[in-house]
Amino acid sequence: MQSILIVDSESDFLEWAEKYLANDRVSVTTVTSGVEALSLFEGTPPDLVIAEYHLAPVGGLEILKRIRQTDPNALVILTTAFPPSNAVIEAMKLGAYDFLRKESLPYDLRPIVESALQTRDEMATPSAKDVPNPGFDLREQSMIGRSHAMQEVFKMVGRVSRSDATVMVTGENGSGKEIVARAIHKFSPRASREFVAINCAAIPDNLLESELFGHEKGSFTGAVAQRVGRFEQCDGGTLFMDEIGDMPLQVQSKILRVLQEGEFSRVGGNQTLKTDVRILAATNKKLEQEVESGAFREDLFYRLNVIRIHIPPLRERKEDIRLLANFFLDQIALEKGTPKLRLSEEALCHLEQYSWPGNVRELENTMKRARVLATTDVLLPKDIPLNESAQQIAAGKQRKTEAESESTSGSEIAPEIKPGFTSATVSIDQAVQTLIEAAEQDPNMQLLPWIEREMTRHAMQRTNGNQVQASKLLGITRATLRKRLERLDAGD
Repeated sequence: MQSILIVDSESDFLEWAEKYLANDRVSVTTVTSGVEALSLFEGTPPDLVIAEYHLAPVGGLEILKRIRQTDPNALVILTTAFPPSNAVIEAMKLGAYDFLRKESLPYDLRPIVESALQTRDEMATPSAKDVPNPGFDLREQSMIGRSHAMQEVFKMVGRVSRSDATVMVTGENGSGKEIVARAIHKFSPRASREFVAINCAAIPDNLLESELFGHEKGSFTGAVAQRVGRFEQCDGGTLFMDEIGDMPLQVQSKILRVLQEGEFSRVGGNQTLKTDVRILAATNKKLEQEVESGAFREDLFYRLNVIRIHIPPLRERKEDIRLLANFFLDQIALEKGTPKLRLSEEALCHLEQYSWPGNVRELENTMKRARVLATTDVLLPKDIPLNESAQQIAAGKQRKTEAESESTSGSEIAPEIKPGFTSATVSIDQAVQTLIEAAEQDPNMQLLPWIEREMTRHAMQRTNGNQVQASKLLGITRATLRKRLERLDAGD
């Protein structure tokens, strides 16, 4: 029989989780403190540990660290209501099996636990190998986002930062590809060395080769002195090549040689130079189509596309808009030494209804403009200039893309989102409704008090404490919401 140890300060959650996961093949033990959990692990290690991130005095990350130090093969899942991005990244670096949001547990927990226990079975076979414990230190938080899609990005950053594998970051312009690349570098063993970013589309084709590999004096008109290229500059560090889909073919062949052999020559030079550089690449193009058209080398594509991280556009993760907008206002106030502006609920709704064709970069610039134009400390919709024409253009492009997709897919119907499945594009109110429907359909998933509390807290957080909006989000009356809040305040 396999065993699970769950540690959480909420007895209601522990009661639900035990009933939800225990069966004739799985035993569940629950404790309310990290100290007790570590003590039990040292005695008889369970097959899986599920720990709440926000525990005191020993929190989830500390539990993960100590358990992984004792057993590098230990499987640990962390949970919390709103996991910080830096915590998710560090947890995945330290070898956490997963990091789940509390609100997703009724439809995510069981399949992920089953997968973890299956992994434990496979690790127990003679061919299984020990999983190394990377044990890197946490550095500054690099990315912002609470949405399911961004949580997955954080997990990928944590996993890939441990290695030197080449990573391809894809996404629309302004979605934050360079931020992801910098996060990978900051959380990697190369963090103490240089990070160099270069935009391949911004440099003329005849100068890009010199920019990357350097040149010798007199190698071409204007080369009045020897120049060190980016590969020499960041030896031992990380080179981020943005818009790599715009790189000319003659430069692509030299990049391929660096990836294969770790060596290159300056323009006009005969000396072969060695370099140890991790390459991260980014593009907003579909490189598969560029390969088919002959504009991008197929062998280079496969060398670069070892691991792919896709950054979803902001319109597909609207849950992050409020967090990002407030973050940018905080950042502006800190940089300028001025009081922070506050966004009204109407202004926040105004931001969420916009499609953000320019993604996170457009949101940041919008907050900067709003700060300049503001006449009071509270921003209203009229104080926030949005590029409606750009939105109309983007909407037209989106309709065209959808029409082309429908014409090529025939009579295919998009899969329905059901309990047990998650989607990065599901809105918060849909997620709440899905949870309620799942609880109604599954007799083992009763709406215990902890679920009610989590949904209420989430709705209030989502609406910045607006009871009218929160009650609409939960599908209950305002009077019912007030009673729930009173019970929460009373600690029930």
